[in-house]
Amino acid sequence: MQGKLEIYQINSKLTFLYKISLPIIIHAIALSITKQNNELIDCRLTFKVNSQVYNRIETEELFSLKPDIRNFESVKFIPETEITIETSLKPDLLPLLAEHATNAEEPANYILKLSQEEPDHILLSTESWLALSVKQQKESGEVGYRTLWSYISPANLTQAANSGEEIAQGIINFFQDWSEANLSAKTKKSATRMLEGIDKFLTELNNINPEEISQQLEANLPPDSTDGNIYEEMINFFTSNEWPFVQLPGQSALQIGFQGENGKWNCYARAREEQQQFVFYSICPVNAPVEKRLAVAEFITRANAGMMVGNFELDFSDGEISYKTSIDVEGDRLTTALIQRLVYANVMMMDEYLPGILSVIYGNVSPEEAIAQIEP
Repeated sequence: MQGKLEIYQINSKLTFLYKISLPIIIHAIALSITKQNNELIDCRLTFKVNSQVYNRIETEELFSLKPDIRNFESVKFIPETEITIETSLKPDLLPLLAEHATNAEEPANYILKLSQEEPDHILLSTESWLALSVKQQKESGEVGYRTLWSYISPANLTQAANSGEEIAQGIINFFQDWSEANLSAKTKKSATRMLEGIDKFLTELNNINPEEISQQLEANLPPDSTDGNIYEEMINFFTSNEWPFVQLPGQSALQIGFQGENGKWNCYARAREEQQQFVFYSICPVNAPVEKRLAVAEFITRANAGMMVGNFELDFSDGEISYKTSIDVEGDRLTTALIQRLVYANVMMMDEYLPGILSVIYGNVSPEEAIAQIEP
């Protein structure tokens, strides 16, 4: 949706309220408005916060910053540098600014005045704004993520009848980016749950038909990759063994829940048809915190020594711990017996070593001691 954009630099402290009366102080740096035919269709506030305030925003899901609407599931910010958040005023609240929006400076000054005189005004509630993006500038470059709202643009929601295709296309683009980024990192959340979350958030925001949007989304997503023999054999194995699974849209991959003697976790099975490979992951139910990652790395290195089938892996960026088994069947075929061997070996290893992982993370047990308790 096109319109005339104006930006006003603020550079002032601003206090928002959440949960009725709890304050949160941000550093407002800019406010922009977009008008179309002299009608206000979008108002955006950009501000900076330190890592402690951002942690509160993330934990409390302020500014509608819900986990399921991020295009990247995990981004690591450094604590020493401020984080920039761009937000958009919910469309149904734009009329409150309409008479103060001759130019971008007017609504900025109006909001600053409200902060001094009417701190409990709805425009100063975190629930009134939608987070569009979260970014941080590092020496190596900018890092961060966008949310669903930046893909569909809240301005489109003011005229949903005329913007349905743009909204649907925005969701499609968001979901494709989300899938590419998170499935490659063996995300723990299924695509089904993510789609349900999209429907919920759209319903909460405005009178949009989520069923129609989901149908358009499904129609534009790439079809499930079910043509390959590896994928078909994979489906047949889990179906015949009565293991409940979720097929991930647009991916030759399945999500499976597993309950062992020592815990419960998610598994992911993937068919790599072009490479003629089958890969199976068990994802540890807890991530290693930053201060424990070196100890966990030592533990899994000791555990991997002598492993005949599969190996543990640690993602140092987010602390995810997984066990991987795989096979290359180029020039041959994948059989149920081979899948069974890899799957059962995988979950048995995760179940056997899970107590050791937990003792290193939570029990202050050294990696050497933890291994000795498992491998006497």
